[in-house]
Amino acid sequence: MRLRSWLVVGISAALLLAIGAVGISVNRSALRAAETVHRADTLALATNNGGLVEQLLLLSAKELNDFVASHPLSLTPGDAGDRAALVEYAKKSTFFSYGVVLTDLTGNPVNATKAANLFPDQAAVGWKSLISGLALGRPGFSSLMTVKDTLVQAVAVPIVVGSDPVALIYGFIPVLKGQLQVYLEKLSDPSHLSLVVDAGGIVGASSDPSAVGTMVDSEIIKKIGSEESVFVTYRSGGRSMIAAVHGGLPGGWAYVRTQSTATFDGPVRNRSLTINLALLTMLLVGVAGLAVLGYRSQLVRRRAEERFAALVEHAPDVVTVLDDDGSVVYSSPSGKRILGFVAVGTSVFDLLHPDDRQHVRERFAALLDEKGGLERMQVRVSQADGNHRWFDFTASNQLHNAALNGVVINARDITDSREMQDRLAHDAHHDPLTGLPNRRRLQERLTASLQHTPVGVLFVDLDGFKPVNDELGHEAGDELLRQVGGRLSLCLRPTDVLARVGGDEFVLLLPGVVTPDDAAALATRLRASLSEPFDVVGNEVRIGASVGLHLAGPGEDPDEVLRTADQAMYAAKRGPDRPGRHRAL
Repeated sequence: MRLRSWLVVGISAALLLAIGAVGISVNRSALRAAETVHRADTLALATNNGGLVEQLLLLSAKELNDFVASHPLSLTPGDAGDRAALVEYAKKSTFFSYGVVLTDLTGNPVNATKAANLFPDQAAVGWKSLISGLALGRPGFSSLMTVKDTLVQAVAVPIVVGSDPVALIYGFIPVLKGQLQVYLEKLSDPSHLSLVVDAGGIVGASSDPSAVGTMVDSEIIKKIGSEESVFVTYRSGGRSMIAAVHGGLPGGWAYVRTQSTATFDGPVRNRSLTINLALLTMLLVGVAGLAVLGYRSQLVRRRAEERFAALVEHAPDVVTVLDDDGSVVYSSPSGKRILGFVAVGTSVFDLLHPDDRQHVRERFAALLDEKGGLERMQVRVSQADGNHRWFDFTASNQLHNAALNGVVINARDITDSREMQDRLAHDAHHDPLTGLPNRRRLQERLTASLQHTPVGVLFVDLDGFKPVNDELGHEAGDELLRQVGGRLSLCLRPTDVLARVGGDEFVLLLPGVVTPDDAAALATRLRASLSEPFDVVGNEVRIGASVGLHLAGPGEDPDEVLRTADQAMYAAKRGPDRPGRHRAL
């Protein structure tokens, strides 16, 4: 009997050891997989946010270029007209509200919006990265510099006449009120800190405004020049920290996402350790008998499942398991919270936007052929209300894994990030005042059209616009330009393109128009439409328009086409005078 009892104990202990070893192994595998995905997602997020920071930097340089292109400057030292144009531009600028400076090619000031002692000293170290960028033929971006307790960043582009640079224009961003600071404050999260640091490691923007102007850890500074997103570990205030660094941005700037190692690893590792300790405890208790072993095993298993269910239920990501046909066999509770319905039993392809389905089918088929393979993709998923949201999918082929037996998808909602990218792309090709395509977009459409079809080009310049600006103010002028854009749009065909190319000048592209009569008829309708009075901030305003026409054949040079239409417009302006006029109601 004693031998039998020991045999039962021995068998129970052996069984428990085997079960414990399997449980620990499975738990460790799941932990490694979760950590791998988490690290990959964190680096991908750092890369994505770094790219958005780069777009904002480049957009600031583009704004300077657009100002120079649309405001011819005399570049005469102290010229009053140049200074007035600079002051007006700084007031309206999205980025350079601190001020703007014109210099010659050697850096000697020519004109500025304020006194010289209110701008950074020319000997400041922060100029180094800006000068390096200009020397390489790119826009220049400085590191942080201090002017009378104000932190600023400088952006510079050359002013080109013909094909040669003749001067430089510098714009200064007050970093605490800049677009980068606004963007990072929107990304604020109590679990981590988002930073944008300059080449010297000084914080220029932060989701915590109090961190602006401080220095990051030396370990982070070592990786600022890395163009790939990398992890950096260091200690701060006695705590172990981890940061995702995406460097190589213009001017030597870098995006940094930092947090404590404890919050980065999250509760998953702690729960895993708890489960492992519980299993080891059960191994020791198991020698007391099969009954106690079975009871404790079931208790620990139930608690582990409850913990896992609680983690999955409150996780922001959606975890889904698919069979080899693509049907959903499991979806975490967060899926219902985000999508508005339970997807179990539905084909994942039916949940996708129609434009994404074929591509995802091809990627899914390739994933099934690769044991343990991973696929990353961004797709649109439908909600219960019929709308679609963007998700970042990480799919892992775990059909060979008996514990999972399916394709595991970790899905993260990235709709806000995609919308930010779309807004940046739209702003790069459209006029911010009227919403019409800008000169860059016009050039692209004209180039594409001239490859295949003739294009009629109408260059429209408003007559009598300047008195509106002078007498009613620039806000009235801006409102008049918006109304003019609306009226001109009503005269177009669906295939035509209307763009604002600067000041009070508009260009219309008429693909397929080959006869002067057709273009002249449209020009007559445009002038007639613009001759009707406008209601501008309570005032009746009347203006006219000078229209230049050029009929371009396929293969013509787009720049030459626009110049010819511009010259035709000026020829029309020299004809009968049609001054605009306005009067108060």
